[in-house]
Amino acid sequence: MASVTSTVTEQVTLHLNQQQQQLLARSVAAGEAVSLAALVARAVAETATNSLSSLRVPTVSAKPLRWRDAIEPADRSERELLEEFVLQPATGKAVEVKAGEILRIEQLDGAQCVDFNCFNLHDYREFFHTGRTRTLHGINPGPGDFLWSSPPRERAMMYLLEDTVHCNDVVFPRCSANLYESAYGYETHTNCADIQAEAQREYGLTPDDVHDSFNFFMSTAIPNGLPVIDRQSSVAGDFVELLAVIDVLAVPNVCGADIMKTSNFSIKPVKIQRFRASDIELDRVPELTTYDTQRTVAQFRQPIIRTERELTRDADYVPRFANAPIVYEEVEVEIDTETSARVDELWRRDLYTERGDALRDIVFAWWAATHTP
Repeated sequence: MASVTSTVTEQVTLHLNQQQQQLLARSVAAGEAVSLAALVARAVAETATNSLSSLRVPTVSAKPLRWRDAIEPADRSERELLEEFVLQPATGKAVEVKAGEILRIEQLDGAQCVDFNCFNLHDYREFFHTGRTRTLHGINPGPGDFLWSSPPRERAMMYLLEDTVHCNDVVFPRCSANLYESAYGYETHTNCADIQAEAQREYGLTPDDVHDSFNFFMSTAIPNGLPVIDRQSSVAGDFVELLAVIDVLAVPNVCGADIMKTSNFSIKPVKIQRFRASDIELDRVPELTTYDTQRTVAQFRQPIIRTERELTRDADYVPRFANAPIVYEEVEVEIDTETSARVDELWRRDLYTERGDALRDIVFAWWAATHTP
């Protein structure tokens, strides 16, 4: 921790709302500094000297997630093959994968993209979320990363146990019938949105339930602010393996794109296998935590899933937004000579005219850069 001199030269007024004050108070309570003034001095010093620490987020509700307790007992000295089939071009298949089981997607000919949807087997409204996964693992997730569900659950659903190519994407949406009609003039063309809908229909889901895919074996990048697809180099025998940490309905489909680079301008079959994971493989899943904000349906203010399509206003609705109203207060912070000089150096005068606003920016930018979720 950076040293703080004791000579007080000035007071700076920070305008902080109740949420910001709570965050800084938790940092002080976690031992990151002895006081708010010391925390501010630390933030300024580490920012100025580019000596940012790696700190844990001070949480109030995190608990170990004992997900393995729900796995049915079995001989797990080695993995056991439970199911195997070949997924033909233009098709997909919904597969029940219980916690502690592995889904393997393997190339038979090579260079075939596989789109993938994933639902909580016991609550279809919890499903894989590209945005949360992309935020945590980047646009090209690989081995050691998780597939995360959408808010408000935001839970790990599956773990990428093995990946021989690390050529995956969570930027591009599924290809659709409209894409092929509007861009290429097809009335009917194989596309992932329709293939997914047909595969999910086996479990009573509709085209509205198809979500943005995890795109396995898809080479993408964002070179100039716009995403692009390139040819891929997976070969026969390459595979990904996903270990379920909750019971899921996994839906892989052979991507229908044969006039784009996605699968090197051809559509080819892939092999699907489902295994019971061994204890050694289960042990490879990193420790997970659970939080009070991962809400269940029982906690929803509106727990009933709509069946009617038309939207009408609830005349009895009264808004109840968390932490509203937001109220800003003036918080006086004493800073020493060295800290004051560093604030002057770091001050974003293109953004702030008030010294306190510039200091607030420094402190919270430091906090975001140093605290890992």
